[in-house]
Amino acid sequence: MSAIHPISILETSSDATRRMRVLAWPIDPGNPYTAALYSQMEQDVLIEAFHPGRLLHRYDVWHLHWPESLLNIRNAPLAAFKLSSFLAIIDLIRLRGGKIIWTVHNLGAHDALHPTLEGMFWRHFISRVDGVISLSKRGLILAGQKFPRLRVLPATVIPHGHYRDQYPPCRVDARAALGIPEEARVFLFFGEVREYKNVDALIRAFRNLKLSNVVLYVVGRPWSASLTETIRREAAQDRRVHLELEFIQRGQVAKYLDASNLVVLPYRQILNSGAALLALSLNRPVLVPDQGSMGDLKEDFGGDWVRTFSRDLDSGELEQALDWASLPKPSVCPIPDKYQWQNIRSETARFYREVIDTQPAL
Repeated sequence: MSAIHPISILETSSDATRRMRVLAWPIDPGNPYTAALYSQMEQDVLIEAFHPGRLLHRYDVWHLHWPESLLNIRNAPLAAFKLSSFLAIIDLIRLRGGKIIWTVHNLGAHDALHPTLEGMFWRHFISRVDGVISLSKRGLILAGQKFPRLRVLPATVIPHGHYRDQYPPCRVDARAALGIPEEARVFLFFGEVREYKNVDALIRAFRNLKLSNVVLYVVGRPWSASLTETIRREAAQDRRVHLELEFIQRGQVAKYLDASNLVVLPYRQILNSGAALLALSLNRPVLVPDQGSMGDLKEDFGGDWVRTFSRDLDSGELEQALDWASLPKPSVCPIPDKYQWQNIRSETARFYREVIDTQPAL
């Protein structure tokens, strides 16, 4: 499966045979989430990154994230082959006594390129899952509604951890570095630009704002050339909109967050959001749709830091949200204990043991 990239073992030990052996996919050093989750797991847990050569070994658990990513391959026959290979590997691991644990980041492929193939994939994949980790209480409910079999499986809620230690702070005056006047009020969209994230609608809503001294920054790499063209066309109609349509290196991320007053994530559909966690980790309030786990996020971080909207995003909502973001609050956003990585690793290891000790579901 060439779509699954081999990565070196994170931990090694001469007594590995006495430890719980976990195969993890994906482990991407460039993804702060997977790097933080697996980097300092408990001593009795041996984490290995997926590699076809490691399928000769027996594993207690295969821990999976984003299986729907294989549906983003535009060539349908190639996607079908990758998915079939993926399911075959699951069968091999289960045949040898391993358990399949799925962390539910999404309930479907965002781009919906292959609806028929996707429907078939989920039926076969869900039937092979032995345990479920959800990033939120609401996410677990929604997963059970879409995939009823999950309701009879071992399941737990373990949040997405914070990013405060993953991104270096900005060491310069962020606004001066970006040429933003100190008195300006800055909206920021940050992250990969994809169709479902609704960035063009955000730009249109911003264009209708009659406020003075407001700026919108759209920062992130678009998913396609056609989407790039759409975003540029919308932005060209308002000189207050600034585009940086490229991947931002980790050392530069804090600069954009520091320069903003409010991070806006106008997604048409959302279950979980690493971008929202990034904003909060770097002490910026966030405006998000009232969907998926965003209510849980607001409950956990508080109404001073998370604001939700339930209708189509418009200029009125943006203006109200900007006023809300300007209200007095601590300079540092408190991170709840359950979003701390050591707690997340401990809970993950505990759940591995629970699933291993559970009889298979019918």
